[in-house]
Amino acid sequence: MFTPIKNTKVYEQVINQIKTMIQDGTLKRGDKLPSERDLVEQLGVSRASIREALRVLEIVGLVECKQGEGNFIRSTFQDSLFEPLSIMFMLNECKVEEIFDLRKVMETETAALAAKEVTDAELKEMRDLIDEMKISEDEEERVKVDRKFHYKIAQASRNFLIVNILNTVSTLMDSFIKDARRNIINNQHKDIIDEQHERILKGLKNRNPGEAAEAMRIHMELINENLVKQVR
Repeated sequence: MFTPIKNTKVYEQVINQIKTMIQDGTLKRGDKLPSERDLVEQLGVSRASIREALRVLEIVGLVECKQGEGNFIRSTFQDSLFEPLSIMFMLNECKVEEIFDLRKVMETETAALAAKEVTDAELKEMRDLIDEMKISEDEEERVKVDRKFHYKIAQASRNFLIVNILNTVSTLMDSFIKDARRNIINNQHKDIIDEQHERILKGLKNRNPGEAAEAMRIHMELINENLVKQVR
């Protein structure tokens, strides 16, 4: 199953072996890894190298440690990018505006992809979410439904990486600017945002990538402009 390892930076080679086994299907989502003792014997390395490798794999979201059960390949990767991205954000002293710019670029292109792949059932779900936002007077609830709407568009892109990265970026935004985000989706901007959502949906319904992307770009520029004002 595993092969002995020699040379320097042993823990990196342990990581590479596990990554390769995930890629070739030897290890699958939810699979339990051998115990630390078994890994030491199979790989011919120290326990310290095994622990360092497992620590790194846990940080990047490939492996999760379940207390009393052992180490497992993650069964879902939806939130696995959040910790490393948030650490990178803090250590590199990134500006909050950089998160906004990243989200705008990604959401715009995601809308274009979704216009090509979206199903009638997904369009119906988006329609219902927009209607729910329109009638809701609760700002917290509108924020939740707004996130569902954007997440549904990401899912319609049929791109697993986009779904997970956008979810991570949105979670990261919330961790820093939760109050500011809620304040944007209030009565002052409610009608404008509702109309922009309608235009995004129209582009998706027309299966027109350019129309959907442009509607999303305009929407994200409004959101970003107001977020920047509130966090400064």
